[in-house]
Amino acid sequence: MNGVRWCASIFLLVWMAGAVQGARNPIAQVSAEPCLGAIAVDAASGEVLEEFNADAAGYPASMVKMMDALILLERVRDGKLRLDERVPVTAEASRMGGSQVYLKEGESFTVDELLYALMIQSANDAAVALALYVAGTKEAFVDLMRQRAAELGMTHTRFESVHGLPPSTGQQPDVSTAGDMALLGRALTQIPDIFRYTSTRERGFRDGSFIMRTHNNLLGDCEGCDGFKTGYFKAGGYSITATAERNGRRVIAVVMGSKQKNVRDRKARELLSAGFMKLPAVQPTPALQVAPTPNPSLEQTPSAAFEEESDAASGGGAEKSSGWWWKTILVLVVLTACIRVLLPMIGKTR
Repeated sequence: MNGVRWCASIFLLVWMAGAVQGARNPIAQVSAEPCLGAIAVDAASGEVLEEFNADAAGYPASMVKMMDALILLERVRDGKLRLDERVPVTAEASRMGGSQVYLKEGESFTVDELLYALMIQSANDAAVALALYVAGTKEAFVDLMRQRAAELGMTHTRFESVHGLPPSTGQQPDVSTAGDMALLGRALTQIPDIFRYTSTRERGFRDGSFIMRTHNNLLGDCEGCDGFKTGYFKAGGYSITATAERNGRRVIAVVMGSKQKNVRDRKARELLSAGFMKLPAVQPTPALQVAPTPNPSLEQTPSAAFEEESDAASGGGAEKSSGWWWKTILVLVVLTACIRVLLPMIGKTR
């Protein structure tokens, strides 16, 4: 009897796996060796430092959660959402599969806690819970994602889900490129709070009863790396959007569609290193020339005294010079008059 039950259980599991597989919409395999496409950019200017097939369309998978985080954190920045707001877990969110934190219907968690779950554990149930809370439906949140992508110039991107899972029957996959994901990464760097979530390698959830661990192997292994997000499903291969800061400067690297995880990680490290090597040199700031401050306690400045001396030396003291000439003429006139008076007297005495 136990043998029969065991066989029946195995049959049921195989049947369920087949049913789940059948529920997925078959899509083309796009992964490649070493990758489908890659790019490294200067986070500050957007200048492309390295690239390979950066406009090749692939499946970003869970990297779409970067757009979730951008929309949520921009709302927090703009005062439209608070990190301490509690998000109720709906039945729809609790039914999500794949990577998750096992949310249960009726529970509630803060926006902050679910953002950690979204970016560390890559929790699909957290993505759905946050999307429903902000927009009411997943479809409405996807509309927000598409709108923001258009604003960023992500012209080769089409978001179809809030989580990045392979599409169900009748749905299309999320599509993007290495170049477009670099644009999204640059937008995220404008919100410093993102790095609280993307730089955390391990964190407890639900009062520590569940330990979340990052999928980003570059954290703690690549100098200065503090973000962002990985993505994977079979048809799309292994992808990552990574960033690092060194000496106050930041580079973003994207690898799309590697067939192997270790190749993806190695390529991302290489892109970051090459990117930092190719950053344009920082031009030194010229020293500020400060004019001397006049001292009001002095009766005259050296320059004023110099000007007076120069005037006197060059005949500029016309008033003094003219005074001496008049005195000289007066003396000559007096002497002449005296001589005229004295001469007749001298003649008589002879």
